[in-house]
Amino acid sequence: MVPPLALDIDGTLTTPTGRIDPRVFELLPGWEAPVVFATGKAFPYPVALAHFLGRDETVIAENGGVAHVDGETTTVGDPDAAQAVVEAFRERGGKVGWGNGDTVNRWRETEVALSLDADETLLREVAAAAGGDVEVVDTGYAYHVKSVGVSKGTALEVVADALDLAPEAFVAVGDSVNDVSTFGVAGESYAVADADDAAREAADAVLDDGFMDGTQAVLSELRGRAE
Repeated sequence: MVPPLALDIDGTLTTPTGRIDPRVFELLPGWEAPVVFATGKAFPYPVALAHFLGRDETVIAENGGVAHVDGETTTVGDPDAAQAVVEAFRERGGKVGWGNGDTVNRWRETEVALSLDADETLLREVAAAAGGDVEVVDTGYAYHVKSVGVSKGTALEVVADALDLAPEAFVAVGDSVNDVSTFGVAGESYAVADADDAAREAADAVLDDGFMDGTQAVLSELRGRAE
């Protein structure tokens, strides 16, 4: 049998230009084990991906702030604390950076994401002044202001328990510092070649190829083992 998967989305299931790679729609609909989409994006994004793949909407969103499995949604973290940091950042002249019609944060429930154009030094200074309960995570796609202790790895443990599986049963693939916690609880972990240093150091193996090329290679290997 193929193993269950914990898959990041951006940089892992995408092309270098940020589009969902069409191979996702070839390889994942028929995967004969649970697939968890674990992302820093807001909750609707991984749900939509699972829906259009015809898979159960088993997802981790907002870097672990939201976990959804078997129709039940769990949220953790303090969104008010994250929002307070961002408001203080704005008061000191900082800009969130998404422009008008901010769909990046519109449906976000547990954290706030800022554009990489935002003043990172000022943002981290404001977050530190908030007292240590809020942190800033640079995923390479955005600066995420979130509660300390919230992570994809912790959320994967919640999802695995709901599925009556051990977290160690999962194979995880990712590309960023926010995947390090997932790698820590999954039984097997891979960083695609475009991964940042934190992910590369935490993974069991770094793939030769980046983006969906690397993920496809892992899925092909896992299927080959199962045959």
